[in-house]
Amino acid sequence: MWWQFLVCALAGYGLGSIPIGLIVGRVARGIDIRQYGSGKTGFTNVLRTVGARWGIVALIGDLAKGAVPVVIARLLADDPYVQAVAGLAAAVGHDWPVFAGFQGGRGVSTSFGAALAMSPIAAAALLPVGIGLVAYTRIMSVLSVGMAPVLAVVFVVLAAVGFHSWAYAVYAVVAAVMVLALHRENIERLIAGTEPRLGEGGRHRASAVPVEPPAAEGPPVD
Repeated sequence: MWWQFLVCALAGYGLGSIPIGLIVGRVARGIDIRQYGSGKTGFTNVLRTVGARWGIVALIGDLAKGAVPVVIARLLADDPYVQAVAGLAAAVGHDWPVFAGFQGGRGVSTSFGAALAMSPIAAAALLPVGIGLVAYTRIMSVLSVGMAPVLAVVFVVLAAVGFHSWAYAVYAVVAAVMVLALHRENIERLIAGTEPRLGEGGRHRASAVPVEPPAAEGPPVD
């Protein structure tokens, strides 16, 4: 029914709009994370700017923002397309959060959280590949721009063989397009060979003279 789509879309967008990275930056260092590094509120910028411990907190929160709306949709409706709408709405909320002036992240963790809730085995199976890419290249954006289309292809293939609903494949394709579009600058830097590696970045954006953020706990990871 139409109301299920509406309710789940609103719930997904509302939950996705919770600016976990922004909150973590305020709590951990008293800073606006959007003034540092990439200017985004996602896991990578929190990791780069605040440190590994708080980066993990942001990662878990962003994954949950994607997974919880899908679970809610599953409880409300026996229709995988409702789950797909809820997941996409959560990603949109993360990217353009109403609670943070529509300045959010790029949706990687939130989109993956939704995919995990839809098809846990398929999504989780790709994690070692992503971790291996980062370990080999030492560039976080390789994980983002590489895994999103791979996940989409895997979800399409699994839908074609009847492993899960085509709704999940549609979700994965749309989510991948969003992730790649928001990583346009990263892709350009990857091609040019200027994309920051682990341990680089995290500088203040507003100052003409780069200013490092307050020291993170422990050695910087990204």
